[in-house]
Amino acid sequence: MPHIQSNKLQLIARVKRIAGQMTAIEKALEAEMSCASVLQQVAGVRGAVNGLMNEIIEDHLREHVARVGLSAEERSAGAEELIAVIRRYPK
Repeated sequence: MPHIQSNKLQLIARVKRIAGQMTAIEKALEAEMSCASVLQQVAGVRGAVNGLMNEIIEDHLREHVARVGLSAEERSAGAEELIAVIRRYPK
């Protein structure tokens, strides 16, 4: 997806931060830290993943649904892809 390439480094940096947060959770569990502490870290990861998801959804919407010049078929396909992801995400 060429449109993701424009902010590829930023997206990768976000993913690396999320990976670091996951490592911190693993260490917290190994160290038998309190439930509250681990839950706070998990909540932070969830927020970070949601932020990443929102950014990619926005990029997809702008490029594959709202971009000027797309045919009706391209818009429909882009919308259907997004609908499928949105339906799957809360599960």
